[in-house]
Amino acid sequence: MEPAFILAAFIGGFAALALRLPPLVGFLAAGFVLNVLGYRATPELEAFADVGVVLLLFTIGLKLDARSLLRREVWGTATAHMAVSVLLASVLIGVLRFAGLALLEGTGWRTLLLLGFALSFSSTVFAVKVLAARSESGSLYGRLAIGVLITQDVFAVVFLSTTSGSPPSPWALLLVLLVPAAPLLRAALDRVGRGDMQVLFGVVAALGIGYTLFDLVGIKGDLGALVLGLLLAPSVHAAPLAKSLLSVKDLLLVGFFLSIGLTGPPDAGALAVALLLLLLVPVKGALFTALFLWARLRARTSLLAGLTLSNYSEFGLIVGALAASQGWLSDRWLVVLALAVALSFAVSAPLNAAGESVYRAIGPWLVRRERADLLPSDRPIEIGDARAVVLGMGRVGCGAYDRLVGVHGIPAAGVEHDPATVARLREEGYRVVEGDATDSDFWARLSLDPEVELIILAMPHQRGNLAALDQLSEDGVSATIAGVVNHEDEIAELRRRGAHEVYHLYGEAGRALADDAVAHPGP
Repeated sequence: MEPAFILAAFIGGFAALALRLPPLVGFLAAGFVLNVLGYRATPELEAFADVGVVLLLFTIGLKLDARSLLRREVWGTATAHMAVSVLLASVLIGVLRFAGLALLEGTGWRTLLLLGFALSFSSTVFAVKVLAARSESGSLYGRLAIGVLITQDVFAVVFLSTTSGSPPSPWALLLVLLVPAAPLLRAALDRVGRGDMQVLFGVVAALGIGYTLFDLVGIKGDLGALVLGLLLAPSVHAAPLAKSLLSVKDLLLVGFFLSIGLTGPPDAGALAVALLLLLLVPVKGALFTALFLWARLRARTSLLAGLTLSNYSEFGLIVGALAASQGWLSDRWLVVLALAVALSFAVSAPLNAAGESVYRAIGPWLVRRERADLLPSDRPIEIGDARAVVLGMGRVGCGAYDRLVGVHGIPAAGVEHDPATVARLREEGYRVVEGDATDSDFWARLSLDPEVELIILAMPHQRGNLAALDQLSEDGVSATIAGVVNHEDEIAELRRRGAHEVYHLYGEAGRALADDAVAHPGP
């Protein structure tokens, strides 16, 4: 690995952070600068990039409920959007060809459709990064966006597999045996515990099993990593595994973004075409928003999901690279696509950061276009006669709920953003509703009775607790508010925002342990 790659990536990422852009924009810019300076991608960098993408898809699979892909608002939106956007992009590029751009001379209809197909994808890497930075991966709009992206990725893998000149081997039918083998894989994950062995298990599962098996039978190995993640997702250790792989995956993805910038030297003509292609980015977002509204989702959910998907994708580059290797595209188009992807990230990042402001500006207009029969998961939230509300039904939240109901006899309701957790808790007898307390529109959907006397903030991230406090203050809620924090320096901030009681999780556990030990001395 060239030392210059590491230095350039750090400088680019640091500069992007200073400009309040995602670091990945800086990594892409660093790759272009390195290319101008004469550097080229090395086999080591390409290997880092490939492994990073494989681990990304594996971790997405770990967090995804496969049933969500079968929902009409996911597969229907992804399919309809791809069909329309391929046509729009092809028409736009065709118009540019007739305008006399040298890059488009001799471009036929097949090339136009290929470029439209490459530009129809939205970036999984970008969306995951943006949603994680906002702690909204579990929100409804975040799950919808990821579901659409996974569906698009499946389309891309099908294209790559069917046009690479080597159809899948007949042995590929044996891959269905992974389904009955999944319980064994999940049992192995449960046995390895946490720490180094958990990380190693994830790498082996993604690369040694998923990627390798699919690659051996002529199917894109990336799809194998995604499938292995999906098969492991029901395990209780799937989420901890994804968290353990986070740092490894993020580091390797730096190589991926650098490799995009190292594709080729940008010139004025390629930059001009890339800038013109940016005109399609807001059109992509508007089309996604309209399709989500048609699928019976609320205006806010539709808009934020559309903004998340308003960019071009790294998969477009993969499609372009394959087309170039088959002689269907010139190498210069790879540079155009790389520039378009990088510029779309730079445009989409501030748009997503200002998502709430955009919604406040055009929300009333969009609300008038909502369907009357909204999906159950996006309808107003009712909590009945509950006098206490617990926001976040993890271990701490469930413990608080049990204490309120079982010891103090106070009717309580829990709020949890993860649908699988909601379903499990309901089966166990908890009164719990699905909702994301960091979502400002959640509070507009929530019917909070004036009789509610206690609200407990038990979310795992300070950002969620602060967002809830701000909304409760704005709504003039008079209930007592208690919160729990992971770090002692977060206590003062919660108190300043209006929390009446704040507890340090580990400090309280330590005090309780010491008190019990003193009260019950050993023999």
